[in-house]
Amino acid sequence: MELKWTARREGKLSSFLLGELRMSAGLMNKYKWGDGIRVNGVPQRTNYPVKPGDIITVSWEEMPPDYPAEDGALTVLYEDDFLLAVDKPAGMLIHPSHSQNTGTLANLVYGYYQKTGHSGAFHPMTRLDRDTFGIVLLAKNAHVHNLLQQVPIQKTYHALTFGGPEEEEGVIDAPIARKPLPSLLREIRPDGKPSVTRFRVLERRGEICKLALEPVTGRTHQLRLHCAWRGFPILGDPQYGSCQSQALSRQLGLNSQMLCAKRLELVHPMTGENMGLESGMEV
Repeated sequence: MELKWTARREGKLSSFLLGELRMSAGLMNKYKWGDGIRVNGVPQRTNYPVKPGDIITVSWEEMPPDYPAEDGALTVLYEDDFLLAVDKPAGMLIHPSHSQNTGTLANLVYGYYQKTGHSGAFHPMTRLDRDTFGIVLLAKNAHVHNLLQQVPIQKTYHALTFGGPEEEEGVIDAPIARKPLPSLLREIRPDGKPSVTRFRVLERRGEICKLALEPVTGRTHQLRLHCAWRGFPILGDPQYGSCQSQALSRQLGLNSQMLCAKRLELVHPMTGENMGLESGMEV
């Protein structure tokens, strides 16, 4: 992985690394004694005096993952030297686990990097449940991932629900807590963590409603639980769906929950560009 910057001012190399390239002090110190930090192609120490027009580059290698690369269909929505956005299908895990080391999005991305000759790593910035589908944003190295964690990302999901809200738009404000172990599910509870979701009706088709959902907070299962709590569960949801919604889901032949991560809006952590990324998948 390589970061590159053309200086427009004078100053110590360290000031460019911490400023324009936005490296952390820890990352800068990690690489300053090798030959990974260069000015005009020549390794330099961090106190080197940089002049306008000098080209600063920082290079390092990401450690290879401990899971295999796999060749398969991967829908790339956006890619540059720092970011990768892809569509994840329903039924696929984001990352390998102790019980499953293959067949995940990480395996496909690693295979894609090998096929394209890229040395990027797998640092997911947005995570989806196995059965939630749509856009996943990845950083190609730990530095960019750290910067992304400081960038507000506005997320919009599309969902098909059984029934819908009476109002055309509104806010669901209901605290979420984890159910007692060994359950992995969540529930609405007064002592739960603050949880807020904005919603907007996109379409009404008899018993089915299509909603745009914007999570203000990011609790586990938040959108599924908030919709179910308000009385319009997401179709295909086996955990939080009602008997009626599950019956309709079976009737429609749905194999996964109708929840799609549709759109991300953010400022690019390296270029400062306003970005709008959109999934090609639909509920």
